[in-house]
Amino acid sequence: MADYQHTLSGIVKIMGIGLHTGEKVNLEIHPAPENSGFNFQRIDLPNKPQIKADVDFVISTDRGTTLEQNGARVYTTEHVLAALVGCGVDNALIQLDAPEIPIMDGSSLPFVHAIQHVGIVQQEAQREYFELSENIPWEDLDKGIEFLAIPDINYRITVMVDYKSPVLGTQHASMYHLGEFNDQIASCRTFVFLRELEFLASNNLIKGGDLDNAIVLVDKADVPQEELNRLAKLLGKESLKISIDGIGLLNSTKLQYENEPARHKLLDIVGDLALVGKSIKAHILAARPGHSGNVRFAKVLKEQIKKQGGDVRKFDLTKEPLYTINDIEKMLPHRYPFLMIDKIMEISENSIIGVKNITANEPIFTGHFPGNPIFPGVLQLEAMAQTGGIFALSKVEDPHLYSTYFMKIDKVKFKQKVLPGDTVVFELNLISPLRRGLVEMGGKAYVNGKVVCEAEMLAQVIKDKSE
Repeated sequence: MADYQHTLSGIVKIMGIGLHTGEKVNLEIHPAPENSGFNFQRIDLPNKPQIKADVDFVISTDRGTTLEQNGARVYTTEHVLAALVGCGVDNALIQLDAPEIPIMDGSSLPFVHAIQHVGIVQQEAQREYFELSENIPWEDLDKGIEFLAIPDINYRITVMVDYKSPVLGTQHASMYHLGEFNDQIASCRTFVFLRELEFLASNNLIKGGDLDNAIVLVDKADVPQEELNRLAKLLGKESLKISIDGIGLLNSTKLQYENEPARHKLLDIVGDLALVGKSIKAHILAARPGHSGNVRFAKVLKEQIKKQGGDVRKFDLTKEPLYTINDIEKMLPHRYPFLMIDKIMEISENSIIGVKNITANEPIFTGHFPGNPIFPGVLQLEAMAQTGGIFALSKVEDPHLYSTYFMKIDKVKFKQKVLPGDTVVFELNLISPLRRGLVEMGGKAYVNGKVVCEAEMLAQVIKDKSE
């Protein structure tokens, strides 16, 4: 039975404060096209740059997972990503007007409730799973971190935490399948030891921290009241009344579960492993995990996806195209032999898919490696650019009156030869919104579902003709 991708039925809106920056933030989670995955967007910055939720863009794991791309950062991504995964969402655009995701109550539950309130909708594309073909172990002996992924029909996680603390002890938590996340894991709050607070505050972190959004664990009974007052002042919470009743929890906070800290560590794993980019079918066992270990193991899993051929992308080229070659000629000024796109399969609000069939009759082959014909990389880029140009022109009236001009090409990679007989599929996605005729897109070219070329490009659409 086919399992399909899902996105949101509407827009989720949440307001809150960033745990570490202390800044107020308005967050919106928008529906997104099939196969786009999770993307963040800093709408408070010029050109509203997007940051893909991808492990390759992690730049820090200090008390949270921070991503950076296109000159923009987003902090503390794990709780909202865990909520999206737990709710069965595959594609979403997460917009925010500040650097950090709001901490809310320190768990994923507020995000889960907001997503459930809006609801999710099935999309046409099938969900692609990462299914293990072998056991994958990883460990950091110096830090005592251990991970093991083994094949399983479900996404299952088992966690053990051991901080050698009399209050926390050794704890275990389990999620037997993803359907347990919302009820058993999502509500579990982040935690910190009292002895860590001074270090965190002194290092410009937890500016938005409060006893309402974190569990503070106390592992010694003789903390003087003067010390508590000093910590409160350091945190900018002079008015906060802090009390300790022996070893345990600050201000007599009640745990929802005896193993709530371990369950929160499991929550963090779900959020951090969302950066792998695929739904997971495996049993993940983790000992003494944290964001650093989670992210490093996510990179191991991403490499395993490549090893198993998980980069194969499926396109339905049997359906009716959106634009035929005759339609394309009405939009683009190019003609044979420089018209590089044969048909457009689909266009969404943020993406486009185009197709070029490579034949032995291409005029370029008479001079480019005669006897060993290879379609040139620069022409692959031209075909990709023409696909992006069609996307831009599809957004204006009278597209035949416009021209599209290159301004920049960046991050170009050629990964495989393109030969006569190949069908090249170009998939481009907007990196930033269309603005003043500027179009910035990231593209990949596929042959038989495998990437042969990728690039980011910036072009400008100019009306330079008249009827």
